Amino acid sequence: MMNATPNTLKRKSNSRVVLAENSGFCFGVRRAVDVVEKLIAEGNEHIYTVGELIHNPTYLKRLEKKGVNICEETDIEAVANKYPDAVFVIRAHGLKKEISDFLSERKLRFVDATCPFVKKIHNIVSENSAPDIPTIIIGDKNHPEVEGIKSYARGEVFICSDENELEETCRNIPNDEKNGPVLVSQTTFKLKKFENCQKFIKKLYTNPKIFGTICSVTENRQIEAGKLASTSDVMLVLGAAKSSNSKKLYEICSSLCKHTYFAETAEDVPFDEIGKIFSSNFCGNFTAGITAGASTPDDIIEEVKIRMANEIVINSDATTENENPVIKDTMTFEEMLNASYRSIRAGERVQGVITSVTQTEVHVDLGIKHTGIIPYSELSFDPSFKVEENFKVGDKIDVVVVKFNDAEGIVSLSKKRMDVDKNWNELKEAYENATVLDGKVVEAVRGGVIFQAGPNRVFVPASHTTLPRSENAPSEEDLAKLVGEVGRIKVIDINEQRRRAVGSMRAVIREERKALQTKFWETAEVGKTYSGVVKSLTAYGAFVDLGGVDGMVHITELSWKHIKHPSDVVKVGDTIDVFVKALDVEKKRISLGYKTEETNPWTIFKSKYAVEDVAEVKIVNLMPFGAFAEIVPGVDGLIHISQICEQKIQKPADVLSVGETVSAKITAIDEENKKVSLSIKALLVPEEAAEEVAEEAPAAEETEA
Repeated sequence: MMNATPNTLKRKSNSRVVLAENSGFCFGVRRAVDVVEKLIAEGNEHIYTVGELIHNPTYLKRLEKKGVNICEETDIEAVANKYPDAVFVIRAHGLKKEISDFLSERKLRFVDATCPFVKKIHNIVSENSAPDIPTIIIGDKNHPEVEGIKSYARGEVFICSDENELEETCRNIPNDEKNGPVLVSQTTFKLKKFENCQKFIKKLYTNPKIFGTICSVTENRQIEAGKLASTSDVMLVLGAAKSSNSKKLYEICSSLCKHTYFAETAEDVPFDEIGKIFSSNFCGNFTAGITAGASTPDDIIEEVKIRMANEIVINSDATTENENPVIKDTMTFEEMLNASYRSIRAGERVQGVITSVTQTEVHVDLGIKHTGIIPYSELSFDPSFKVEENFKVGDKIDVVVVKFNDAEGIVSLSKKRMDVDKNWNELKEAYENATVLDGKVVEAVRGGVIFQAGPNRVFVPASHTTLPRSENAPSEEDLAKLVGEVGRIKVIDINEQRRRAVGSMRAVIREERKALQTKFWETAEVGKTYSGVVKSLTAYGAFVDLGGVDGMVHITELSWKHIKHPSDVVKVGDTIDVFVKALDVEKKRISLGYKTEETNPWTIFKSKYAVEDVAEVKIVNLMPFGAFAEIVPGVDGLIHISQICEQKIQKPADVLSVGETVSAKITAIDEENKKVSLSIKALLVPEEAAEEVAEEAPAAEETEA
């Protein structure tokens, strides 16, 4: 292989990308993010952050895809009225005192994710200010953190963004020898500026109350960023345009490194411009520094770091030019031959052409002197993979260079490692685009299951599987039962460094249910019939899943006769036909009917029997004045004591018993009161006598006790 020039080797060995140790999510932001992710994992459907959770549009878009919405302070009550189960999250920057009090007083569901450092300032201002003791806040007057701090002051408040504004403000604050003003700062304010403000206050007032409230993490981050910028050729500050601490980092870095750039994502980084700076550096040392604001997600930082290393330091034009020299006439034949082969390195991703295929390996022409070989173990993750069925001579193939063996003239390659990158990128795209992936559960592990989505293995926590929700964590046996279950998932989290993806089966079910709900409410109308599944039973009725929407059948609508409990008619899991009795679109409530006129016992009775008909009836109750007998389920008739026997009897129990089946003649039907008179005696006497008896028999006015 062609050796690179000494300058190139020196530059390569001394070129580096350095990431500041204190970069990305700080403790307070991480805490707020974890709070929201936990609420999502618990399956809460209506999650609202009061204001932006953190100042990072990229992350906020991810939360929006997961169903987390932003609610302004003025809209809290409207949201709570619309969604009684809504849970509100107080952002990391905190809220105004009156808003926090409102949430508590209304007993709304909320989680306080205010950064502890911000909370500390609230307490300082509340405890040390007074009607006659003013508070001075050094910070951005439009920042939500500052607005929140201001609301806790019990006296006059002044907000200054620098020493000049502070000097102007202090002209209106007289010196009180006993109680000087309270001085605090925004947690993410520039340390040097706040130190200058402290010095000024100490000179002007006899007894000021000064509190160092800049977050220690912010201090360390600013100091570290300054040190890194002062030794870097290029400096990148990653953060959102609205992020106060990110802008402070940019101010610090740009004052120490003339090539300082501010970017929100990798797409905003001017790699071409940075590449030119790198290419023009011939001193042998080149450092690209990276720092990030407290609201910058880890995956964005990692992506920029990798792209900076790959696209600038490794793949710059200058390096390529020296490693691939032009063939000249002055070269010897051997030098020309060597120069005709391009140079590749271990770890590089390259494309070659398959020259040979066997059951155990594939040979690849990479356009270099060495023969590329992919062993069977590096071809596929599928243990049943057939080499000769999947690879053909002449096909192009993408591989990763593993190592060189100059003695044997071969280079070991891996297709699996290339697939890992490709598959990982597919998972990242699925995460970014909220794509639903098909697959099945292949393994039960601690705390969840492994879901195989194509070539990708995704961890699904137990709370995101299809197992019913419970206060207790699912057992290993419960999780094992899911193995083999075919389903669909959404990727809900990505760990770029560990290349670990977390998925949710429940999220897909929830979204499909929402789609069904939308469709239902667009087409629902009173009287429309549905086939639904009984989801649960209560003492007052049955809840029926109509396909994404639940409706309730009241106990009185389950049967035409009195029942003690819905389980007397239906059980959980039954599929029943119901119809809409009433709709409350605003409250999303559906009242269902189950009993119909066709199932009305009286209708059934009338369709089968008429006066003079004989029916087989079952004695269901005995009273002193007669016996009640069931003609059809739900319709009973009265056999008056005088219509039981030809001879007079003392009580019906002398002749009849409950549960006994007898033949009886229908002698009268009271349509208005839905009562039926029966006679056994009418079947025992001549027809003429029976008519007389029917006329003499009293009407069936008695009711069953």
